[in-house]
Amino acid sequence: MPSALQKRLSSLASAHEVLTTAQLLDASISDQSITRLVEQGTLVRVRRGIYQHADSPTSEHHDLIQVTKSASRAVIVLISALRFHNIGTQQPYQVWIQLPAQTRVPKINWPPIRVIRTRVKALQTEGVKRHQLGGTEVAITTPARTVADCFKHRNKLGIDVCVEALRETLNERKAKIGEISEMGRLLRVGKVMKPYLEAMI
Repeated sequence: MPSALQKRLSSLASAHEVLTTAQLLDASISDQSITRLVEQGTLVRVRRGIYQHADSPTSEHHDLIQVTKSASRAVIVLISALRFHNIGTQQPYQVWIQLPAQTRVPKINWPPIRVIRTRVKALQTEGVKRHQLGGTEVAITTPARTVADCFKHRNKLGIDVCVEALRETLNERKAKIGEISEMGRLLRVGKVMKPYLEAMI
């Protein structure tokens, strides 16, 4: 028969794909119990302060959840945001995140991360939507913001990626031209994007 500890852990794991030490402690699972559960193989220590129940399934967004658990101020951007929205053909081999300029980069061995810095406070919230994934709130740029971001970072991605993202976003009606144009203005790439937007009309 499952113990009270196992019941608390199972209940927590059923609601959260990835667990932090703080969540386990809040559920009255002590440091000693955490250590014992890891030794027993019930809990898997992903990295310091991050755990997963051995029997918990991993979703397609597992990497995004893991990174968010380690970097609460991270916003999922660019190639990772495109993949989340099913835009384009790019496959992210890193989790692309945006962090405020002075925020410490988390020490994550896996998944690999690519960090984009911003000094503009508004870019932490404008064109950013929070999604509940595996019990974790993950901040991800909207399709319109993601397209504008691609043009802003076109030297990193290549203009072909930007144009593909713009075309698919409009064709799939994931954002309107006006929304994309407004995001381009916010990111100061309106003039760069203008001829490409006009070509899509």
